[in-house]
Amino acid sequence: MKSNQRILALIKKDFLLETRQQYTLYGILLYVASTIFVVYLSMDRPEEKVWNGLFWVLQLFVCINAVAKSFLQESRGRMLYFYSIAGASDFVVSKLLFNALLMIVMSLLSLAVFTVLLGNPLENALIFIFITCLGGMSLSLVFTFLAAIAAKAQQQAALMAIMGFPIIIPQLLLLMKISSTAFSSVIQGGWWQMVLMLVGLDIMVVALAVILFPFLWRD
Repeated sequence: MKSNQRILALIKKDFLLETRQQYTLYGILLYVASTIFVVYLSMDRPEEKVWNGLFWVLQLFVCINAVAKSFLQESRGRMLYFYSIAGASDFVVSKLLFNALLMIVMSLLSLAVFTVLLGNPLENALIFIFITCLGGMSLSLVFTFLAAIAAKAQQQAALMAIMGFPIIIPQLLLLMKISSTAFSSVIQGGWWQMVLMLVGLDIMVVALAVILFPFLWRD
């Protein structure tokens, strides 16, 4: 079986698991809706900067709940089975792709609920939707990579928090800076450079995952 076929088969496996374990997906959706509703009750219609900051903080915790479990839910016996049928690179790429798609969907759903309950202060909605998809993918890549490392440790959840937040905070600040353009009708200078910087960080995370995961895979 070719590499791309193995990757597609592993993505299909993850998709079937998500559809069968629907309580996990519904739990995340309930978390998103209840969190936004509490913000709505406390702030009603926040100003633009607060709206933007709250949105990306919510995406951070949605990512932790939706994506970080990808490796943590795999048992040792299941990992041995995957070891016998697929390579390390194929396995980690399939996880990165599936989690990126999942997080893009969750981010768009969060944005829809956000605009319904907290208003729509966006001047350029298309730019914000683009950054929402790019940002959701970026967050998922980082936490998938961290989950792969933490899965080999005993204190998995604690290790993810220790490693994740110092790494993700600069990325969150960059996302807030980039997305702030959507609240103005004029695109600020250097905006595309910041977008390319975020894309470069994503490429670096993928490269590190493909290079380093085989060493964890052999453990």
